[in-house]
Amino acid sequence: MATEWLARLIPLFPLVACLITLIFGAKVLREKSHWPAILGCALSSLCSLALVFAVRGSAEEHPVQTVTIYKWLALDSVARDPAQSPAAAAASPATSPGATPPIDFSIALRVDSLSATMLAMLTFVATLVAIYAAGYMHDDRGYCRFFTEVSLFVFSMIMLVLSANFLQLYMFWEAVGLCSYLLIGFWYEKPSAAAAGKKAFLVNRIGDFGFAVGVFLIWVHFRTLDFDKVLDRDVIARVYQENPAMIALICVCLFTGAVGKSAQFPLHVWLPDAMEGPTPVSALIHAATMVTAGVYLVARCTPLFWMAPEAQMLVSFIGGFTALLAALIALTQTDLKRVLAYSTVSQLGYMFLGLGTGLASGIAGGMFHLVTHAFFKALLFLGAGSVMHAMGGVIDMREFSGLRKKMPQTYMTFLIGALALAGLAPLSGFWSKDTILSAVHEAGHEPAVVHHGGAHPGEHEAGGRALAGFTGAEPKLFGMTRGSLYTLLFWMGSFTALLTAFYTFRAVFMTFWGPEKIPHAAGHHAHESPPVMCIPLWILAIGAVGLGAVLGHPTGIFDSFLGRTIPQIAEGHHGTDWFVVILSTVFAVAGIGAAFVMYGAPSSLPDRIAAIAGPLTALSRNKFYLDEIYAALFVWPLRALASLSRFLDWGVIDGLLVGGIGKLPGLAGRLPRPIQNGLVQFYALAMMLGLGVLLWVLVIKQ
Repeated sequence: MATEWLARLIPLFPLVACLITLIFGAKVLREKSHWPAILGCALSSLCSLALVFAVRGSAEEHPVQTVTIYKWLALDSVARDPAQSPAAAAASPATSPGATPPIDFSIALRVDSLSATMLAMLTFVATLVAIYAAGYMHDDRGYCRFFTEVSLFVFSMIMLVLSANFLQLYMFWEAVGLCSYLLIGFWYEKPSAAAAGKKAFLVNRIGDFGFAVGVFLIWVHFRTLDFDKVLDRDVIARVYQENPAMIALICVCLFTGAVGKSAQFPLHVWLPDAMEGPTPVSALIHAATMVTAGVYLVARCTPLFWMAPEAQMLVSFIGGFTALLAALIALTQTDLKRVLAYSTVSQLGYMFLGLGTGLASGIAGGMFHLVTHAFFKALLFLGAGSVMHAMGGVIDMREFSGLRKKMPQTYMTFLIGALALAGLAPLSGFWSKDTILSAVHEAGHEPAVVHHGGAHPGEHEAGGRALAGFTGAEPKLFGMTRGSLYTLLFWMGSFTALLTAFYTFRAVFMTFWGPEKIPHAAGHHAHESPPVMCIPLWILAIGAVGLGAVLGHPTGIFDSFLGRTIPQIAEGHHGTDWFVVILSTVFAVAGIGAAFVMYGAPSSLPDRIAAIAGPLTALSRNKFYLDEIYAALFVWPLRALASLSRFLDWGVIDGLLVGGIGKLPGLAGRLPRPIQNGLVQFYALAMMLGLGVLLWVLVIKQ
């Protein structure tokens, strides 16, 4: 009963906050419009924490509770194929080929360890961001609108996480996309912000189309959209036996949606432009809400992906490639927030890299990295916002330097976040990143398990490690076997760790080290941010320091808790891969050292290296020209098509047809109009002329 009420209250508080701010914000609350959002998120955070303890303390081994809020559509009549025997229909009512299942769509909340983990992270970070925003957005004329949209955003994300079926998940998936559009384009008077909002919305629609196709395929082949039934191993095995390729196709479609929402290649281009929104929006979107939805979707659908090894390999490949690509782009960016944006794209790639291994340690590592990343990335974005606040809105790292003395609290907290992002022990990023790399390293040396029967496809017979459970030959992707692919991805991920440490501390040294330099926009008012902005930084910094050691590999708390939803995580063996630990630590230290040599003090070394690199530097600085390539392949042709359509509409239809041929009847009617002038003398003259013409014709004919 307590779990049910907690599940109901968690989304209720942000929704009420949204409505209160919407109705009373502009005229009643005014400068206090932040209070409903802060209180709503804080109360949801407390309920989410209580929900975690309720799920953890449950006596059931794998506690799952579904709370129905509203029965949306229910049709009990079931029409069956007359040729189907009653016994066959009764044996498999949900998946019988000749059955038309009862339609039962409900707004329902699914509570388990996975959703509880996401909620605790989401609501806690959202609370700190809302507190920070109260100081950051204080003088903005859209103050009330901002907190209304933030509350709606948090509510939509909570409902997405708590969804008990794919239809509801898709509904709030789109609601999150709408809220992101509103928040990214919050300063809509600014052309770049309006364009960034539209870009985010349109690019996400591409991924969402794939997600929608996946949902339709699930309905057609599973005859239901409820998680309890679709993700049941026996039901998946039955559908797999009927059509093995369909499971893989469904997984690819779902992953397409995740690629759009979590900004993976090739749909990653919207996320860096999302920096046009206010900094609290950047922290909320990039750290704990929208971009994590795709990771959550793949983790939730783990039982499906276990039966599609090629789809799993695709998830890891896209994740690993995106991580490396984004890291290469981040090396040369000069906008501090844009560096962090590409870092987010890269770290999301790490999460998919782990999830795609299919190993217990990979799934646990991917989800744990999602949690730790939320803390240190929110910390870094809010730290960047603190710098921007002090620099009069300037965020180009070439315009300021040496801020550590003027902004000591921002510097210390930003440094902690940077160390966590670089993956140095014992900070949180170290535990989650190395778990992922260890899983990828293991996947490169462990063959796939071919399932030839048994009650639970996808379960490793010896140690409970979740590998690809399928029938058939060794899976391949792009001609590479599982072992060769994951070996390649391991070295890509390790090299990405080196690049991550380098570009992160490049930003630290360029911003906070060197001689003090203040841009003209800041004038003489550059100073440390107020306590309302600094306190959230310190709270997030504490999480970035200790969260990994408290919940991660040393204690196994996170694995055992998440294993209550995905049993293989708790059952799997998680040993320390010292080769990976040492290698990643060496790479991280090397990256930090290289950044110190190049940017620790003013030097011409970066310019000389950039000149030597030549075209490679240009590729990185121009983001591999992906925006230009997309513009040439898609944007310009579509604009040309729109121009052609406009010409056909205005020139041909409106001009020639409506304005030309369409006016002929009127013109024909106007021609004889002068004859009907109402003058009797004119009529008599016309009659005489007509009679004369008639007589003349008769004379000629004779």
